[in-house]
Amino acid sequence: MTAMTAMAAMTAMTQTVQAPPTAMAEPVAAGCGEAAGLMGGGRAAGELGLSRGEFARAVQLGIVRAGPQGAAGAARYTRTELDRVRSAEGFPDALRERVETVAGAEAAAAVLGVGPSRFTRLARCGRLTPVGYRINRYRAVVWLYLTAELRDFAAREPRMLRGSAPPGDRELIESRADLRPRKWRERHVGLLLRRTADPWERAAVLASVLPEDDVRATVPDAAERILLGALAPPPPYGHPQVAAAAEVAARLLRAGPPDEIGWYRTSLDFALTGARGQSKSTGERGPT
Repeated sequence: MTAMTAMAAMTAMTQTVQAPPTAMAEPVAAGCGEAAGLMGGGRAAGELGLSRGEFARAVQLGIVRAGPQGAAGAARYTRTELDRVRSAEGFPDALRERVETVAGAEAAAAVLGVGPSRFTRLARCGRLTPVGYRINRYRAVVWLYLTAELRDFAAREPRMLRGSAPPGDRELIESRADLRPRKWRERHVGLLLRRTADPWERAAVLASVLPEDDVRATVPDAAERILLGALAPPPPYGHPQVAAAAEVAARLLRAGPPDEIGWYRTSLDFALTGARGQSKSTGERGPT
C-alpha cells in the first residue's frame, strides 16, 4: 500500500476505526508503464544482466532505487535509474561483485580461508552480519553473506582468522549467544529506513520488528496501529511461502532480547512523535 492510499484509509479510520472496503483498481492498459519509462523488476533485472535474486539484492542494498509503484503496489523502475546504474565504473562486473552472496558456514568460511567452525564462531559473536536468509528443508536457518564483505573482513581483520578468540568473544561463546538474527534485523531495518523520508513509513518499519504486545503498548491508538500495519514493509525477498518454513522465518523478523525490544520501542516512540507533529502541521492524519 502506498502512503497516499494509507492516508485515505486513515481519514476513514479516524471516524470509524474500521478498515474501509477495498476500492476496485482502475484497469491499466498493458504496456503503459513501459511507455512511461517504467518497468517491472523482471525486465529491469534482465536489462542490468542480473538474475532476479541478484536484482532483489541490489534493490535491498540501495544500489538500484525503485520508482513509483504500479497499480497493484508492485515496484517499478525508471529507465533513468537503470541508465545511472549502467554508467557506474566497472559495470556490469562491479555490480555483480557487490551483490554476490554465499550461503551457509561452509561456503562463507571458504571465502575467508578458515574452517566452518571458526566462521560460525565469528558470525555468532556478531563479527559478520548476514544480508539475508533461507530456510532449508530441515527448517534450519541458512544465513547469506555478501562475498565482498567477507573479503573485506579477511583483509581488515587477519588476526581474527587465526589464534584464540578475544575475551569479549569468549564470553559470548560461553553464554551460547547468537547475534546473527539481531545483526540481520539491525541491517534490515537500517536499509528500509534509508528508502523513505516519510515519518509514518519510517515508524511502520520500526513497528514491524516489534512483537504485537509491544506495538500495542507503544501505540495505544488503534487507528494508528492500523495505519502502521498498512504501511508495514513486506517480508524480504526469499522469505519462504511454505507454512512450516515461513513460521521459522517469521521469528527472525521480530526483535527478541529485552534490550533489543526496548531499543525499537524507544525508536518507534520517537518516530511517532515526529509523524504526529507533521500530521498536526499539515492538518492531515497519516502520511503526506
